[in-house]
Amino acid sequence: MFNNSSKILFIMIMMLGTMITVTSNSWLGAWMGLEINLLSFIPLMSDNNNLTSTEASLKYFLTQALASTVLLFSVILLMLKNNSNLEMNYSYISMIMLSALLLKSGAAPFHFWFPNMMEGLSWMNSLMLMTWQKIAPLMLISYLNIKPLLLTSAIMSVIIGALSGMNQTSLRKLMAFSSINHLGWMISAMMIGESIWLIYFLFYSFLTLTLTFMFNIFKIFHLSQMFSLFFNSKILKFTLFMNFLSLGGLPPFMGFLPKWIVIQQLSFNNQYFLLIILTVSTLITLFFYLRICYSAFMLNYFENNWMMNLQLNNFSMKLYLMLTFISIFGLMLISLLFFML
Repeated sequence: MFNNSSKILFIMIMMLGTMITVTSNSWLGAWMGLEINLLSFIPLMSDNNNLTSTEASLKYFLTQALASTVLLFSVILLMLKNNSNLEMNYSYISMIMLSALLLKSGAAPFHFWFPNMMEGLSWMNSLMLMTWQKIAPLMLISYLNIKPLLLTSAIMSVIIGALSGMNQTSLRKLMAFSSINHLGWMISAMMIGESIWLIYFLFYSFLTLTLTFMFNIFKIFHLSQMFSLFFNSKILKFTLFMNFLSLGGLPPFMGFLPKWIVIQQLSFNNQYFLLIILTVSTLITLFFYLRICYSAFMLNYFENNWMMNLQLNNFSMKLYLMLTFISIFGLMLISLLFFML
């Protein structure tokens, strides 16, 4: 990723584009930031050695260009309405803007491009797409707090993310549908508080980083590789699947903490219908994570007599184990700190 200077330049411009969007005080400025972000991410995606990444970058460009066009036209309509006495309903314009931003972030029902595109990317690009690329659209969505459309999108995201991940064997698609599910939680958090979705996003980004870091070290892309790779190191196998359970939100692990905060706030606001749907969908995602973990832990796969010596960078393994420790024991450590202070 960082082996040539042009990639570093594009990463800096991508971050700059997000910062322009987040700090902008007009919709036109926010749109410009989104465009800078889009045009700098496409060169990062395309790889000469991998044709699927070129296809993925084209898909990404087309969907994001469509969303940007719709957003720009709705911004122009909003300016026309404010500057002249045109008979237009403000809520319709806001709904068009919100739909364009949901398409940009990959939330349901505008999610169809997201898993197919993830399938053609490397793990580092997938990580950027699942975390950094969501900051700007989500920040703009939080300004447009249209409850009915956000509620519909949140419910559809969590249900589609849960059910579509059931029969996936590709890890990139599994992570994509997991991302859509978590996006539903973030949108739900957005409806109840300004900063709760940011807390959720930070926790989600950390857990996704831990998992994708491991997948990238070992170049794992499918479930079958996970089962047969770690016969020589049971600790690595154990930590990897614990991270899976943490991402799913199983209570003793740190991934449960942001869900706990959202559940608490939703119950305070008496939004029990949304709360039930979110909880049930998370149970479905936990079911397929547990099914993977159960298969890996309990079933006896035959061990090969010969094993490839995995050339591992010592620093990267130490970093991974440190991130895993935080992921597994983070909730307990935070609870201890909370009671001590």
